[in-house]
Amino acid sequence: MTDILGTALLDYYHGKYTEDILTETNITEEDIMPLPYLFREYAEMPSIEQKALDLSYGKTLDVGCGAGIHSLYLQKKGIKVTAIDTSKGAVEVCKLRGVENVQHIDLLALKGEKFDTILLLMNGTGIFQKLEFVSKYLQKLKSLLTPKGQILIDSSDLKYMFDAAQEENIFISEKGYYGELEFTMKYKGKESAPFSWIYLDEALFKKKCHANGFNFKLVCKGNHHNYLAKLTKKDE
Repeated sequence: MTDILGTALLDYYHGKYTEDILTETNITEEDIMPLPYLFREYAEMPSIEQKALDLSYGKTLDVGCGAGIHSLYLQKKGIKVTAIDTSKGAVEVCKLRGVENVQHIDLLALKGEKFDTILLLMNGTGIFQKLEFVSKYLQKLKSLLTPKGQILIDSSDLKYMFDAAQEENIFISEKGYYGELEFTMKYKGKESAPFSWIYLDEALFKKKCHANGFNFKLVCKGNHHNYLAKLTKKDE
């Protein structure tokens, strides 16, 4: 599989930045993902990300770590972090940038460890892929969490895109949940295979969390229909 993200991150790290990643979904036209943004510092992060980092404590898992921006910040605060990503290039960049413990592994394959904080940021629910897999991923996250641990995860409610559908000329599928998207990424003439990515509205995510043995707490809302949630295990 073409590692679009990893290739782009490595290029940027090695000073070969000439263009950005292009993303496209089944309901939106082509959009730009600026590479410098993927290397941002704490001061440049949205308030939701800053809040999640401020709340992080103990042994921490950074899921979908990308270029390691969150892991590096927490490391500097003295927090022990394990960073994971399915992109080989991203993992290599993390190592080059000084992330002490980074692994090229899928979340579902991670075993044998427990964490006090699990971070899933930059639309963390996206890794669930589809509505039908949400419970599977929540159960996996539950197995990796210490009894009093926390999951800090963000997402967005895409309903606003459909409210503006006529004005924006956005294609609306009548099948399935409106937050389920198909993404493709392009970079320097190469294109990824389409992949599924889900945005969960607050009410539905809360319902799914309760059904899977989690308490759901809304921590804060962002400026663009997005929110940060804190999940903790229900007392059993």
